[in-house]
Parts: sequence; structure tokens; C-alpha cells
Amino acid sequence: MPNYYDGTKLLSMKDLDGQKPEIYICTANRTGGKTTYFNRYVTNRYLKHKEKFMLIYRFKYELDAIASKFFKDIGELFFPGYTMTSKSCAKGIYHELFLNNISCGYAVALNSADQLKKLSHLFSDVQRMLFDEFQSEQNQYCTDEIRKFISLHTTVARGQGEMVRYVPVIMVANPVSIINPYYTKLRISERLKSDTKFLKGNGFVLEQGYVSGAGDAQESSAFNKAFAGDEYINYAAQGVYLNDSKSFIEKMHGVSTYICTIKFEGKEYSIREYSEQGIIYCDTSVDASFKTKIVVSSEDHEVNYLMLRKNDLFILNLRYLFEKGCFRFKDLQCKRAILAMISY
Repeated sequence: MPNYYDGTKLLSMKDLDGQKPEIYICTANRTGGKTTYFNRYVTNRYLKHKEKFMLIYRFKYELDAIASKFFKDIGELFFPGYTMTSKSCAKGIYHELFLNNISCGYAVALNSADQLKKLSHLFSDVQRMLFDEFQSEQNQYCTDEIRKFISLHTTVARGQGEMVRYVPVIMVANPVSIINPYYTKLRISERLKSDTKFLKGNGFVLEQGYVSGAGDAQESSAFNKAFAGDEYINYAAQGVYLNDSKSFIEKMHGVSTYICTIKFEGKEYSIREYSEQGIIYCDTSVDASFKTKIVVSSEDHEVNYLMLRKNDLFILNLRYLFEKGCFRFKDLQCKRAILAMISY
């Protein structure tokens, strides 16, 4: 019998403050059964407790054929006798889901968060949200995705006589990038290690899993053997991050070339190149006379500093070098500054 993913432990965990978290994050190698587990979980919560759910996608076109996309596999496996249908509402801004013709939830797109604000009263019966594929393999995120994500949750977590309701969000993905916008914003990037199984934060818990049965099945596949050594095969089978090599905190020595000064959360950092070692290094020793200065966020903007958005090509180059494992950092604060700077 295959050993599929089981989210029982993740869903039972407390956060860093010993409280019930409102964000549950799960990553694991492909085909391990995490999507199946959580799709079944939210459906069961509806059937047993009448708790409606909301499915989160990134773009509006992803809502097409949503009922079949969500329910086809789990319906055949776990819910014989049930059928799921959907109805496009408000000119396609959201879809309502029906299980055997009874409303059980909704499906929405993050990119429609601003329009959904005006419909918040319709979602006051949502008890749980599920965001599958919160990490994008192609790094195609919405503009201001984190703001839209927060806005959507705020839209849903109101009503029923409360200013703010407890509405947990389950976030599921394959391990694509440790500099995805969610990990950066939640400061997971600087804490996550390759051997981390569970990570607690303020208001969230994270599981970094590996389903051995799925990995073995992937590696024994004749198709995958044909592409043995390809980084995508490693990502799918072994659960390694597709877009990131390990980055290290260490001290560098030798001759370096000063590239620029960056400012993040009121502090200045330097970026240098150690060409002989092929390393880009970030530390706190700053050359105040160097002209090229960049702010990571608008809150730090001041005279003589350039805004980050005006240096797209420079950021793309730094991101490329990070993904090739060419970065080193003096300490965690330096690492955090760079992760914020190159985050997707």
C-alpha cells in the first residue's frame, strides 16, 4: 500500500506563541498526495460539520472547470455517490461550488481581490480557505500578491457579528523557491534549512515533508530514468527546491570589488564581488562614498538612493546568481536583506 501524505500532525500543531495558528503551510515532493489529502479534508469538514470552504487560485482563468479540477479524483476515491458542480457568479469574479446541488463553498482568484472586497457579505459563511500551488514553478505571481492575499483573507474573515473571524488558510505547494513572496514576507527564508521538518512562526506553522513512496515511484519511472540528473527530476522526486541552491552564512577574505550599497529597514548593507571565488557577498561594512545606493522598500527611500523597481536588470542578475548558489552572507540580517531584495 503506497505511503501517501498525512496532514494530521500539521493541523494539530500550535504556533510559536502556543496559540492555534491561522496559516498552515505544507510543502512536499510531487505526487505525494498532499493536494488529495487537503481537498478531501475540506470536503469532509463540509459534509460532517457544514463548514463551507474557499478555494484560492492566482488568476481568473484558473477558475474554468473548477468543480472537475477540484473534485474529480477525490470524488472517485472517497465520495462515491456525490457530484460537484459550479456556477460562475458576478461576471466570473467568483464561482460557487455545489455538492449534490447544495452550496458547499466558493472558488476565487487572488488577482480579483479588489473586486471581491465589494462582495464580502457573500463569504461570511466560509470557515476555511485552501490555496494549492501557492508557489509558482514559473515564478508568475500577481502584482502585489501578498497585499492581495491579505486583502482576500480580510474580505472573508468578517461578518456573523464579528469584526474579525478565525478563518484558517491551508497553503500547499511543491518546494519551488525559498525566495517565494510568502516565505520572504513571513521570514521563513532565513530560518528554513534542508533538514527542517516543522517550523513554527507567529500565527503560522509549516511542514517541509518528503513522501518516500512518491520519491521512489518517481525515481523508478522509466521516463524519469531517461532524464536522470535533470534538476526538475530532482525537484519532483527528491523534494529539493527547484529554483534555489544552498546559500551560506560565512566570512569572506581576499580582494573584492564593491558593487553597491543597499538599504533595508533603516540599515545599510554592502554587496561585493569576490571574483576569484565566484562569490557575491553581502555584509554590513559599507563604503559611504560609493555612489550606487539602492533602497529595498519605499519606506527607506531618501535622497541619493535609487528605488528598487528602477534596477530590474540588476535584480534579475542577482537573482540568477542566488539561484546558482553564488551568494554568501555575513549574518542572518544580511541574508534577510538580500532575500527581500530579490524576492519574486
